[in-house]
Amino acid sequence: MQRSDDFERGAANRRAVLGDEWVDRSLGGTTQFNADFQDLVTRHAWLDIWGRPGLDVVTRRLLVLGMTMAAARWEEFELHCKATVRAGVPLEKIRETLMQGAIYCGVPAANTAFKITTQILRDEGRLPPAAPLTPGVRAAVHHTFSAPQLRVAIQGQGVPVLLAHALGADLHLWDELAATLAAAGCEVLRYDQRGHGGSAAPAGPYSMDALVDDAARLVREWGRGPVVFVGISMGGMVAQGLAVRHPGLLRGAVIAHSSARYPDEARAMWAQRIALIEREGLAAIAEVTMERWFTPAFRAARPEVVERTRQALLRTNPAGYVACAQAVASVDWLDRLAAVKTPALVIAGAHDAGAPPAMSEAIAARIAGAELLGIESAHIGVLEQPQAFAQAVQAFIAGRCGG
Repeated sequence: MQRSDDFERGAANRRAVLGDEWVDRSLGGTTQFNADFQDLVTRHAWLDIWGRPGLDVVTRRLLVLGMTMAAARWEEFELHCKATVRAGVPLEKIRETLMQGAIYCGVPAANTAFKITTQILRDEGRLPPAAPLTPGVRAAVHHTFSAPQLRVAIQGQGVPVLLAHALGADLHLWDELAATLAAAGCEVLRYDQRGHGGSAAPAGPYSMDALVDDAARLVREWGRGPVVFVGISMGGMVAQGLAVRHPGLLRGAVIAHSSARYPDEARAMWAQRIALIEREGLAAIAEVTMERWFTPAFRAARPEVVERTRQALLRTNPAGYVACAQAVASVDWLDRLAAVKTPALVIAGAHDAGAPPAMSEAIAARIAGAELLGIESAHIGVLEQPQAFAQAVQAFIAGRCGG
């Protein structure tokens, strides 16, 4: 029986990390002068070190980027960076490695690393969309003066639009939509709801009225009301609450993938989820949340978006998540929606298990004149179907909100 020796096992690791083309060139081009060196590297670096069980391969890849960046070994940095991109490591992880290096390796080293990586992404067809830091395009980030302080980002000029994210997300959920709306003649404010992102996380539990009051004072402090309020999931519950309790602050409301009331069995599910998080943290629900938020086809086609969303969930303050979850579980706007006169667009995901289409239908049926739109997505349609979501919001603003 043929058996692999240490060299062959090391070469297998080397191929898995760097790809066949590079390894074939390195091992096939040896001479009597450097063959022993390549043998040494293959056995000891690629088997003894890369084959150790203590760290996963992605972590080792990112460590190598940081180390070669610190040592200004740019040829090796480029080799490993290209291999890391081709291996499908989330771009957010690569970016954050380089950002960390800006502090510990120095800004000049980070500048070079970003230039090399940007060119690799361009060559590989993976370069993210442009995000110019120019007036009117750049998002200005600050916090409210009122308490609890909320982190906000504002960009663009025109019709005032306010975006409210889902439970376990943050204002970056809206990055693409905010840029689209700003370019289309809107002044867009997005914020981290209390207990999330860069906003304060006062002791819970929170009530839905408290989340609505946060949004109302945000509109007043901004001074641009009445606004078009776009909320998804928990943000959609806040949109309903504003339409019920503070209609004068709204010129329109978009209620996406949301609910006005949960049945008793769903409230029991929320209690179980809260208890699980209190015992084991948000990592215990991360996988099932991504399965509920995105369809299987999208998870397979856009793993980098799913991973970015997962990381945002894992960064959320667990106590803030639980406090907001208690507000979400007790939401009960359904019987008060008949009094709403605010123009409303209700968006439902055809494959949404978190807020099934019937929940959106119930909301739309109770708001006079509300428009109901279905899109081919699960729970986070703004990420799964960004063009359809943006087009729906833009058409609503132009047609019914004086945009």
